[in-house]
Amino acid sequence: MLLTIILILFLLLVISLLLIPIVAVIDTATNQYYVQLKGLAKASIEEHKKELLRIKLKVLFLNFYFYPLTKNSDGKKQIEKRRTKSRKIGVQTGLRVLRSFKIKRLYLDVDTGDPITNAKLFPLFAYINYKIGNFNINFEGKNQMTLYIQNRPIRIIKSFINF
Repeated sequence: MLLTIILILFLLLVISLLLIPIVAVIDTATNQYYVQLKGLAKASIEEHKKELLRIKLKVLFLNFYFYPLTKNSDGKKQIEKRRTKSRKIGVQTGLRVLRSFKIKRLYLDVDTGDPITNAKLFPLFAYINYKIGNFNINFEGKNQMTLYIQNRPIRIIKSFINF
């Protein structure tokens, strides 16, 4: 009886982890860049006063900070590991994985700095805006991009399995 309850709880945990959404956000207007497992973890890139950038990892209720551009001050030499045989992912599998992502929001506001190039890009952006939407050319010197992508681990696994 106890074993079946533990097994059912374990299966519910695995199923919930497979269905939890993974969100990636790039927003240049508000300087937000993060990847998030909804409700579990969030890794965001932030600017720092002393260092160029830092990575903030929030897991449940704990915060961890990493500085990826600093040298390792331990003085220990890294030991080379033997390479094991790794299975390479083909282009077709990579495209299937990319297709499993859903773009929830995409906004692009571009100024190239050259009015002639902006004028040449205007018809292209008008056509893309007619088909997809939220693309803009401006002549004011502002560049902005907002990208909100969502996926679920089950879709990624399905893209590897299905041929």
